Amino acid sequence: MEDSSKIDPIALAERLKTSEDLRNAQQIPEKLTPAKASKPRKAPKPAKQPKPLHVKKEKVPNAPAVPVDPQSMFKEGFLKSVFNEKPSGKVVTRFPPEPNGYLHIGHSKAIAINFGFARYHDGICYLRFDDTNPEAEEEKYFTAIENMVQWLGFTPYKITYSSDNFDRLYELAEALIQRDGAYVCTCTDTEIKDQRGGDRGTAGPRYACPHRNRPTSESLTEFRAMRDGKYKPKEAFLRMKQDIADGNPQMWDLAAYRVLDKEHHRTGDKWRIYPTYDFTHCLCDSFEDISHSLCTTEFTLSRVSYEWLCDAVSVYKPMQREYGRLNLTGTVLSKRKLLQLVTGKHVRSWDDPRLYTLIALRRRGIPPGAILAFVNELGVSTALTNIQIVRFEQSVRRYLEQTVPRLMLLLDPVPVIIDNLPSDHIEDIELPFSPKDPTFGTHTVPFTRIIFIDRSDFREVDSKDFFRLAPGKSVGLLKVPFPITATSFEKDEASGAVTAIHATYEKPAAAAEEGTAFKKPKTYIQWVGSAPERNSPVKAEVRIFNPLFKSENPDAAEGGFLNDINPDSEEVYPNAMIEVGLEEVRRRAPWPEEEGEKEKGVVGEELGGQKKGWETVRFQGLRVGYFCMDADSAAGGKVVLNRIVSLKEDAGKGV
Repeated sequence: MEDSSKIDPIALAERLKTSEDLRNAQQIPEKLTPAKASKPRKAPKPAKQPKPLHVKKEKVPNAPAVPVDPQSMFKEGFLKSVFNEKPSGKVVTRFPPEPNGYLHIGHSKAIAINFGFARYHDGICYLRFDDTNPEAEEEKYFTAIENMVQWLGFTPYKITYSSDNFDRLYELAEALIQRDGAYVCTCTDTEIKDQRGGDRGTAGPRYACPHRNRPTSESLTEFRAMRDGKYKPKEAFLRMKQDIADGNPQMWDLAAYRVLDKEHHRTGDKWRIYPTYDFTHCLCDSFEDISHSLCTTEFTLSRVSYEWLCDAVSVYKPMQREYGRLNLTGTVLSKRKLLQLVTGKHVRSWDDPRLYTLIALRRRGIPPGAILAFVNELGVSTALTNIQIVRFEQSVRRYLEQTVPRLMLLLDPVPVIIDNLPSDHIEDIELPFSPKDPTFGTHTVPFTRIIFIDRSDFREVDSKDFFRLAPGKSVGLLKVPFPITATSFEKDEASGAVTAIHATYEKPAAAAEEGTAFKKPKTYIQWVGSAPERNSPVKAEVRIFNPLFKSENPDAAEGGFLNDINPDSEEVYPNAMIEVGLEEVRRRAPWPEEEGEKEKGVVGEELGGQKKGWETVRFQGLRVGYFCMDADSAAGGKVVLNRIVSLKEDAGKGV
């Protein structure tokens, strides 16, 4: 197998300029007899030649995506019926994440629904951090969550914290005790589990806690003792006096407060007891006058306890409704499993582009508008939405097709010496940034005596089903007036890799040029000219990301999900090349100017309180895939590119 990764094509081209072989290359052999024909590598399918575009080069806004109807999920179906249940008054919603991890693709649906529902109905949406568990919360998660909400294009009406209400929640807890609606329990975890019927409530009969009927004054005294440090964690709980006989587990005397030996990041050491989600959530919704409390169906049973508690303490009762959550198959989304991947060095970090955290999708180059379009495409219902990664990528691909420019990119370049052109030949070739949309503008690239093509576009031995460059065969170079024909090639004796290709430029002779019929080549390929004085080519490291797991259900793998990791989930091309149009694409970023990426500015510099991300420099590498710049480009000046998604395959095209 050929190994070309260690060959520096630029250095090789420089040597070729002064080699004796190059000076004598005008003597083109009539018959080609390569020393050894290596097995040809399967190459990607050729692109159709773009139709010529003659567009005046100008600075224009980067074209936005044009979805069929970006608001359709609010106009019909589940969310329309939810609004119709309570159409009067101001719409107030909230997105209430726990700041104990990074958001993932599933959270994007919750963000789009809660913020989008309020925006569609001219209402407001809070970003409320449910910070009631200081043992798991870290400042980095607060910052990351706020950034992701803004990146998706939403501005919270106000950022609030459940801990803002600790004093008020405590007062309501005492009031609930005094109304005989709560009691202090000192049972063990095992005893509480048995009271609820054992595993899943089916192992035995349910029965009341022995502390349930203690006097309210006694429970009030013990609750204050919990607050003042009498009990250690898990030694005492405040439990709500609900209905142990109810068929709904969310009514089986849920815990309202527990003891935690941990300082809170905002309240310090003021509290030794902290409210649970079941006690906090509905009351904070009430405090903020939430009109529509929208959450996933895993909280459907909780609606009963939600409404019970609001009634028990006589506060305003918001309307809770539940929608099906979004789950992506072929990956893992749980915090625990993601942590194993990160700490086990299976991925670089939480933002590794192979993961489906939102910070990872952002680094990979997925535009925020593409994520929102995907959620809108799926619609909203009460059903759990299990979606394959390929469907998500199809949606992203459709979005990028309309919103990013095109550039010529070579993953594995090999030099082509056009022997019948002078050594100082430079011709400016105009290329459109989009073959379909003139508003993207145009740019020029240098066409020179030495160019580079991708190794996959050349074969040492031709075949009927191969339509690109081979000895004695012609091929078109994208937008170059005339084709080239391969005449010979050189190989490295040790590795067997092709190190250079010789060709001729098939420009008609001057005397016969006028009126000469131009025979259009069957295939056009991408190329990059060698013109150091024009900073061409641009060297790059390209990272191709494949699925991190081998199956659709990593959790089902024998021995656990870590045994399902794909050893080929990342391929690196260290000597890739890209044309000089990249500089203008970078200067005009973001591509596209949508959602949380509408502000222009220098990539990597502070803008609106956040750094403008490298990932906003997006483009289609012709016939290769969609790419963005990676943050690693900041170090050492070398361009690092991430593949966002591959190009859509077309079985109708030949290779």
